[in-house]
Amino acid sequence: MNILIVAPHADDEILGCGGIMAKYGAQNHNVFVAIMTNAHFGAPELFSVDNVRTVRQEAKQAHIILGVKETFFYDFPAPRLETTASYQISNELNNLFKKLSIDTIYLPHRGDIHKDHAVIFCAGLVAARPITNYTVKNIYTYETLSETEWAAPFGSDVFIPNVFEEITEYFTQKLEAMNCFKSQLKSFPHSRSIESIESLAKTRGVAVGYPFAEAFALIRSIR
Repeated sequence: MNILIVAPHADDEILGCGGIMAKYGAQNHNVFVAIMTNAHFGAPELFSVDNVRTVRQEAKQAHIILGVKETFFYDFPAPRLETTASYQISNELNNLFKKLSIDTIYLPHRGDIHKDHAVIFCAGLVAARPITNYTVKNIYTYETLSETEWAAPFGSDVFIPNVFEEITEYFTQKLEAMNCFKSQLKSFPHSRSIESIESLAKTRGVAVGYPFAEAFALIRSIR
């Protein structure tokens, strides 16, 4: 399998998919990651060039731990992705799908409080349309701590998982990878803390009878 995790910002991919990234890697599947934004281009008054360089280096270290085959960094402006023409993002993703013959993609949940996540979700769906010799057969969305659980309590925004992946054997690797993000981790009880990551993985695991799991929503599967 050729699997692509599409992340609006570096560390989203670990929070939502770190366990399955390690699991897929151990099973000799090809795991790729696309980090879509550059915060310095979007908000230079908040994020310096050094900030971006640091978080990208952290991402590379984390991806080595998880067995990622290759990481692609894009420079779309965060945290104001909604100001970018969505077709530009879709075109870049579509080109990447074709280049890597991607069959399975993971996108951020569209209802996340951060607008960047919704933009990437929509652009990803457009890029993965089943036309013109398409390769993408499976589309899932993942949850991101400090974005997904803070969304408005409306039906269209709620994350409702219907696919659970058991990651007990790989959870330590997920935590090790997340610990690479020293610039992003917070202290408990902040959502983006090691304790919160463990709590969510246990909650998702208990729902299906395992110590640890990650949860996803299936958007489309072509078989």
